[in-house]
Amino acid sequence: MKQFGIHCIIILTFWLFSNELSAQHNEIGVGLGGTNYTGDVVRAFGIKNTRPAGFLLYRRNFNDYLSLRGNLLFGGLAGSDNPPFDALAQQRDTAFTNSVLEFSALIEYHFLDYKRNINLLRWSPYFFIGAGAAYFTAAPGPEQSYGRVQPVIPLGLGFKYILTPEFSLSFEAGARKTFFDYIDNVSDSNSFVKNYEYGNAYNDDWYYFIGVSLSYTFWTIPCPYQFTN
Repeated sequence: MKQFGIHCIIILTFWLFSNELSAQHNEIGVGLGGTNYTGDVVRAFGIKNTRPAGFLLYRRNFNDYLSLRGNLLFGGLAGSDNPPFDALAQQRDTAFTNSVLEFSALIEYHFLDYKRNINLLRWSPYFFIGAGAAYFTAAPGPEQSYGRVQPVIPLGLGFKYILTPEFSLSFEAGARKTFFDYIDNVSDSNSFVKNYEYGNAYNDDWYYFIGVSLSYTFWTIPCPYQFTN
């Protein structure tokens, strides 16, 4: 019985050490892609309105499924009434350019257990959702007043593939829910004279990011022995 207990302790110690040996808690990375927008000027997602974008990330892995990610995103936003989607847009005939700098904290959930060495899988789809703040660089129009810093809710789907023990490649597509209507500087007008520079104030604007990222994993390899002088 005593020998059985000793064997159990040895097996448990080896298992715990093996778990720590392969710890992959921290990652940093960089991503490139494009940002897009929908709102009063552009009602449907269109490739022609995509502008270059990039982001930096820090990821903390809690286990094989769940991660917390800090994200710093910068991208351009643009739209035009040409070609117009209705008679109002044809008469309004406006266009805009804007840029966004976003900081967000995201929870990632990976659907497959792809990180363990004993598995043949080296990939997994994942879902993310979080909260953040976005700074828009364009100044408001003469009839609008709003803060350039706005809260956003990022959410989306991705696909991650392990290239090597240190490097992972991800592809993701995400949307950003905003709570205001002035990315395009077009909303409901306070003017008594209709000048066609208005839209639907009850539909908030959205923006999107699609791209790829490369991340580097810092492996934790603790020593089981401590040496003293």
